Amino acid sequence: MKREENRGLVIGKNIFAFFLFLFGAYFQYIPIRLFSISREQLLQNERLSILLSVFSSIVILFCYLLLYRKELIREAQIFFKNWRDHLDVGFACWISGLIIMFLSNLILVSVFHSGGANNENAIREMTEVFPLMMGLDACLLAPIVEEIAFRKTLKNIFQKPVLFIFFSFLFFGGAHVLGMAQNFVDLLYIIPYGALGATFAYAYWKTDTVFTSISFHMIHNTITFLLTTFLF
Repeated sequence: MKREENRGLVIGKNIFAFFLFLFGAYFQYIPIRLFSISREQLLQNERLSILLSVFSSIVILFCYLLLYRKELIREAQIFFKNWRDHLDVGFACWISGLIIMFLSNLILVSVFHSGGANNENAIREMTEVFPLMMGLDACLLAPIVEEIAFRKTLKNIFQKPVLFIFFSFLFFGGAHVLGMAQNFVDLLYIIPYGALGATFAYAYWKTDTVFTSISFHMIHNTITFLLTTFLF
């Protein structure tokens, strides 16, 4: 009975952490209320909106460090103890995810004549407005926060690897698409995003440390950010 109660507490804690990410944007109301920021100011000042988004990411990260302090310390020790092997696994998974991502994007563009994922287009526009803050968010904060939200919480909830990887695919892909989807084709972008999420989940499962997936999520986002900033 005690074991079942402990398992229930673990699931409850991780569901709470997952929803903390999903509703993390509400943390923006803290500075909005403190500094009496009006709706007009938000609409007229895109940099301010980006700063508020970064603020919410920092608050979520702080909450995660409190919730998972012991687990993160243990997994950091696992990662650094055998970091070369973990990076080898992570690299293979990341490349696999990139291939699936590229092919599925190619199909969506060529078959459905899509203009690209709305999420990527929005990020590109925000990067043009405030590259420094977007770089901080995309290259540092987002990889840590998202890997804890979509990998650590789900791995703790789903003990079977197939379920963990499937729901990581579904939720990670959905989180990057659903808020901006305007039609059925937009929804199909769950596949390329989800594919990368699934391969990151597999890397985490194989190495038993979230720092493997965090490392390659950072690499992926940094490369994407640099390409977006200097080539587009």
